Amino acid sequence: MPILLPESSQTANETLTPRQIVAELDKYVVGQAAAKRAVAIALRNRMRRQKLPPELAEEIAPKNILMIGPTGVGKTEIARRLAKLAQSPFIKVEASKFTEVGYVGRDVESMVRDLVELAVEMIRTERIAEVRVKAEQNAEERLLDLLLPPTRPLTPGEEAAGPREAAAPTRDRIREQLRAGRLDARVVELDVREKAFPSLEIIAGTSIEEVGINLNDTMQGLFQGRTKKRKMKVPEALEYLTQEEEQKLIDMESVARAAVERVEQSGIIFVDEIDKIAGREGSHGPDVSREGVQRDILPIVEGTTVNTKHGMVRTDHILFIAAGAFHVSKPSDLIPELQGRFPIRVELEALGKEEFIRILTEPRSALVKQYTALMGTEGITLSFTEDAISTIAEFATCVNERTENIGARRLHTVMEKLLDEISFEGPDLRDKDVVIDEAYVSRMLADIVKNEDLSRYIL
Repeated sequence: MPILLPESSQTANETLTPRQIVAELDKYVVGQAAAKRAVAIALRNRMRRQKLPPELAEEIAPKNILMIGPTGVGKTEIARRLAKLAQSPFIKVEASKFTEVGYVGRDVESMVRDLVELAVEMIRTERIAEVRVKAEQNAEERLLDLLLPPTRPLTPGEEAAGPREAAAPTRDRIREQLRAGRLDARVVELDVREKAFPSLEIIAGTSIEEVGINLNDTMQGLFQGRTKKRKMKVPEALEYLTQEEEQKLIDMESVARAAVERVEQSGIIFVDEIDKIAGREGSHGPDVSREGVQRDILPIVEGTTVNTKHGMVRTDHILFIAAGAFHVSKPSDLIPELQGRFPIRVELEALGKEEFIRILTEPRSALVKQYTALMGTEGITLSFTEDAISTIAEFATCVNERTENIGARRLHTVMEKLLDEISFEGPDLRDKDVVIDEAYVSRMLADIVKNEDLSRYIL
């Protein structure tokens, strides 16, 4: 019998072939065909594994990926978009934030705990969507009880029927008014549950999580039953009651179990800056041992069991995507055991003028579209000529070559400087039709780019 994922993440994987995954990634990330191909195969292989008999599926380890390439070429974006496509729990961590056991800093197991918390929230949101209609109906009934109190004290014999049946015609009339929004100005008094004890955690040992004592969890029961009267307008009361009803309809234990299962079967952890913990030959000084951090990360990548507040989580089938620029160090500087756990290596290419032109115009959230939409909120119609876009790309490439190459991130800096005047003067402009042409780009940027010292600081 095959291992099955929760339906929501299963359907997303099954319907996408590697070619379709690459096509989806192309909508957001320009170029980098080799990296897209590698992640598409890794995602498809995960789906294939879930269709195998359990005894065989257990033996098949995920093919972790190591992305090598300079900053700003799309490493993080590819991993982030992939997780969204797969509807998988996804977390990005920086390898340099973790420290060797015994030093102050985050322990490596916290990446798995954070991933579980994300999965819990993901599944809770899905379950809320499922019960939303029922919760809204229940909330509406409770609000009508507040708006239509019993006209006289009920005798013990009438308690079972309550005021709802007795005042059905009036209740229906008030329901219509409530739905039409005619009661929005009315104020009702609610019993609001007091917030639990402020979140305090006892810190000892190497990490908070290892201690396992959270005062918020321990003391919650003492304060849970307390309520206080609060007045609020009808729309606010309806939203509050809906949220209360949603919580009643959701079984959080079931959510936690589903979250742990989803993390184990389809979680993705993106470890950035892995080159920063690679040992460099001849490095001296009081730095925390880079090799020590690698040895701490190794068991998580190899497959171990991590204790979280939602239960034990096995990391055997979590997909790890590591990335680094590897300017100073190289992948072979990583300890051999860790190298062996990243069998797929892809090199991402540095971006040039042609790629910048495509980044400015092609993706769904292209920078030109973003700025046009932003200025549109002020009533300004912003339009870019082809020559202008080509010149912007040329300036960005030029600055990247002369100073640090920060890839596509340079476009953000250049665009901000280019549109600085329009962004500031925008609300006061009389002529709301603004055309950005080659002459405008040259006027705003040429002097800065020519002066190398200035461009080093400003762009």
